[in-house]
Amino acid sequence: MAALIARVVIGVIFVAHGLQKWTAGLGAISAGFTEMGVPLPQASAAFATIVEVVCGVLLIVGLAVRISAALLLVDMIGALLFVHAAGGVFVTEGGWELVAALGAACLLLIALGGGRIGLDGIIHAVHRRRSRRAAATEPAYEPVPGGLDNAPTRPTVMEEPQRDVPPQGSASGLDDRDMRDVDRLLGDEPTRPHPRKP
Repeated sequence: MAALIARVVIGVIFVAHGLQKWTAGLGAISAGFTEMGVPLPQASAAFATIVEVVCGVLLIVGLAVRISAALLLVDMIGALLFVHAAGGVFVTEGGWELVAALGAACLLLIALGGGRIGLDGIIHAVHRRRSRRAAATEPAYEPVPGGLDNAPTRPTVMEEPQRDVPPQGSASGLDDRDMRDVDRLLGDEPTRPHPRKP
């Protein structure tokens, strides 16, 4: 719920500013950008207007949240560097507090996403359910290549692996330690009792 509320509020703010630029006209916005020294004023005005409207709407509905927040963060960095950096902190004096707050919020959305309540959350939930169903319907065994045997190629989790294979280096199934014990029993030297534990 916190992610939903934050996402919707931020999206509404961006949509409002984007519609304000659209209503004023790209010519007027680009002229203002030229006076403020923004590089490529016409392209910058079009970018800011389109990104703020489209990505603001996407934040509200919760679709492509991280990509939208990244584009809006670029928009806010440009506004901070070229317009509001020299105005101080307060927005009433042309300062950077609003663009910095919106940029920081976009940074959080990039890192954390938009939450489960949104189109991204619904899409991810559907994808997870389909993946679980596909995993549940997969066959437990794989046939041996060539189709000569339908036995499993590997034991399942619940099955014990076969233990009738003798250890390497011994055809009788006895390892070196067992062979030393046999030699000690068959030899002439008496077996030593194990020392008692204190």
